[in-house]
Amino acid sequence: MSYKPTIGLEIHSELKTKTKMFCGCANNPDQKDSNMNICPICMGHPGTLPVINKDAVKHVLKTGVALKGKIAGFTEFDRKNYFYPDIPKGYQISQYKYPLISGGSLNGVEITRIHLEEDTGTSSHDKGEFSLVNYNRAGVPLMELVTEPVIKNAKEAADFARELQLILRVLGVSEANMEKGEMRVEANVSVKRSDLKSGERSDLKLGTKVEVKNLNSFRAVERAIEYEIERQSALLEAGEKVVQETRGWDETKQKTFSQRQKEESHDYRYFPEPDLPKINLKEISWADEKSLRNELPELPEEKRERYQKDFGIKKEDVEIYVNDLPLGKFFEDVVSKLAGDKKSITLASNYITSDLTGLLKAGKTMDKINSESFAALIKMISEGILSSRGAKDTLAKLVEDGGDPKSVAEALGAIQKNDKESIMAVVVKVIEKNSKVVSDYKAGKVTALQFLIGQVMKETKGSARPEVIKELLTKALI
Repeated sequence: MSYKPTIGLEIHSELKTKTKMFCGCANNPDQKDSNMNICPICMGHPGTLPVINKDAVKHVLKTGVALKGKIAGFTEFDRKNYFYPDIPKGYQISQYKYPLISGGSLNGVEITRIHLEEDTGTSSHDKGEFSLVNYNRAGVPLMELVTEPVIKNAKEAADFARELQLILRVLGVSEANMEKGEMRVEANVSVKRSDLKSGERSDLKLGTKVEVKNLNSFRAVERAIEYEIERQSALLEAGEKVVQETRGWDETKQKTFSQRQKEESHDYRYFPEPDLPKINLKEISWADEKSLRNELPELPEEKRERYQKDFGIKKEDVEIYVNDLPLGKFFEDVVSKLAGDKKSITLASNYITSDLTGLLKAGKTMDKINSESFAALIKMISEGILSSRGAKDTLAKLVEDGGDPKSVAEALGAIQKNDKESIMAVVVKVIEKNSKVVSDYKAGKVTALQFLIGQVMKETKGSARPEVIKELLTKALI
């Protein structure tokens, strides 16, 4: 039988603010010492009063505008009541009925809502027969985005999460590092029969939702969803029912495991937070959609369209620049010095995304090279002053030590020679050394000429222009 998956995502992202959501404690995800960034407010001591973090609210509104969502006219915070050791108050301040943002879309996936809440602390269970709780993270501003259950497969879900992470970073509202827990994905997965006929069991028409919590990598998002689709399909195939529950993901075993029965909203006994004011966003000047839109930087999709239109470079290169913001800025700085020459721009992009990124992956940095020297290098290549080999060697030296490209190339002996007389002397020498290859060429083996060109390049250490070598060889072999 055939089964159709339905997937919805809930994505939590810690916001980049100086202080926590409702107090003045530092929001520092890199704090190494436990329980340092805490105070009576975020620890929920009696008699303390929370204060709303304006920057956190604005971050969510900017995200909503970027995702084409609707800003609420009225909003409020609620108490979400449940007990867990890493929630010091015994409840979490969140939003329920009146989220900051409703609607929107990304990658063709409809968004239900985006709301703001506070994060929990962190627990560790690896020190012995007891657990430890660190409250540094408790109270950190946490944005939750909920999609409609319209995602069709695991790849589409992971692609959505990747694009959201990129947008959050471009907006500057969150670092969204999944390995640090700054962005966590939860997937709601269900499957249902896709081939039902009239009269068949109606309880198979709608799938039972299972939530997989705290997925901390895009790979885990894909694997967990794929596993759940297979697990639930197998249960239905065997005539069993899928239990509505919350499950975790075991990275080692590459499978989900049951954690607890899934709670419903009424289990949390939501009610309006009595210690925080209601907010009428229509009365706040900085919450105006037009003002927020004017503050937005160029978004990834806009940048993709501009790069394709203005530069005509490969889509693969565009994705590298869109995802690596510093490298994208470097590319644009180089382009600004190439006078709109499309050929040079394409050449520059090729060298940035292959040779330069290769050096960076090997542990080098861009501290010694700037866009001006890189553009000068590209011009030398375009003008035939440097061969491909000479360009690679010169670039490596520039990244290592900096300097002027022409001076570096001259010191390396990488400047291509156009002196036909001196090159012809090498051509004659190569022909004398390779009589069999010469005979093959004269017998019609065209590839033999490439071998001879390579030998001349080797003898001249790459300093002779291939076009000149080919010209001289062709004449000499008549």
